[in-house]
Amino acid sequence: MNFPGSASIFHYRPACVLRVSGTDAWSFLQGQFTNDLRNLSPGRAVYGLWLDHKGRVMGDSHVVRSADGADYWVVSLSSPASAVARRLEDHVVADDVVIEDATAAWLGVSMMGQGVGAWCGQASRPGLLFPGRRCATENWEWIFGESESGDVNAAIAGAREASGDEIERARIGSAIPRVPQDIGPADLPGEGGLEEAAISYSKGCYLGQEVMARLKSRGRVRRALVRVAGAGGPPAVPAALWRGDRREGELRSVAPDPRGRGYCGLALVPVAAAAGGSFSLASGIPPSLDVVPSA
Repeated sequence: MNFPGSASIFHYRPACVLRVSGTDAWSFLQGQFTNDLRNLSPGRAVYGLWLDHKGRVMGDSHVVRSADGADYWVVSLSSPASAVARRLEDHVVADDVVIEDATAAWLGVSMMGQGVGAWCGQASRPGLLFPGRRCATENWEWIFGESESGDVNAAIAGAREASGDEIERARIGSAIPRVPQDIGPADLPGEGGLEEAAISYSKGCYLGQEVMARLKSRGRVRRALVRVAGAGGPPAVPAALWRGDRREGELRSVAPDPRGRGYCGLALVPVAAAAGGSFSLASGIPPSLDVVPSA
């Protein structure tokens, strides 16, 4: 089966690739990760978060079980390995767990388009393969060692290569937060709409679980990550958002329109403004960006 002709690819270096091994690896990760690893079979992946005791987002990742079922890989496209490793190592007490940072030796390619999942599964391939979070449509991540890059490039030869701006527009258009840029150590998962994708409310205890349970019962957070559209060139982010002389949010991500007609972005704003509204990039100047209503 040839690589799908309508699909595109994007080469990158993952921000974090940690190998977690030892007899207590599963129980340790299960007690730290926000999502449930009980049904994680060999070769499969689960997406989730690493929180602090106040429920703030310290990092995100996929946890991938090795094909032989012995070890686990913690892979993040954007959360730094140093932060994730420190978050894990700080909570190793008497566990038989070994955490190894292998990030420098690994590469990645995102594959986006109809049929890439079936293509990934029709042959044995080196490295780690799992459904991605680049956009709302079908997309997969292929993480592999540098020594395997020749075989990977041969397998996807001729595929259209997407630009970084194109990848960002797809992510922003799908309202998928990047951690920690869009949702980070000062923010709660619910502010980024991450509950469904990243939080299990039935798995039992993990760091930050009590805060998540309280927020779920309360049913509301004070801020929300929303899509915005702005005029002019994309500003440097993060950028404060204003209404008159009152600061009321922060622009976290931006990507230019390919036709030169402004930019799209993700911004963290008060819940009351999430349904619609306009903001300025400085105090007292006319508004230049608008909240994009949810579909």
